[in-house]
Amino acid sequence: MTLRDLSEKDVIQLKTGENLGRIDDLAFEDGQITQVVLHGRARMFGLLGRDDDLFIPWTAVKTIGTDVIMVDAEVPPPHANHIRKGWM
Repeated sequence: MTLRDLSEKDVIQLKTGENLGRIDDLAFEDGQITQVVLHGRARMFGLLGRDDDLFIPWTAVKTIGTDVIMVDAEVPPPHANHIRKGWM
């Protein structure tokens, strides 16, 4: 299986069923995959930047199916790092 094959599948959070996006890159250490990388989603068509990239440990990948990849990983809520205290 190639990165291109993986990048064509939606990544689904096993516990919530949330679609996290698609794999954009892989991280390697000593020749083995350690993490999958999902680039942050564009906000307002990219005009307001992007959310942070999501790094999911390879050990959290539970199933690679024909259409989806199921992962069991804690995922931060969207825009969690963009909330400013004191702003409404």
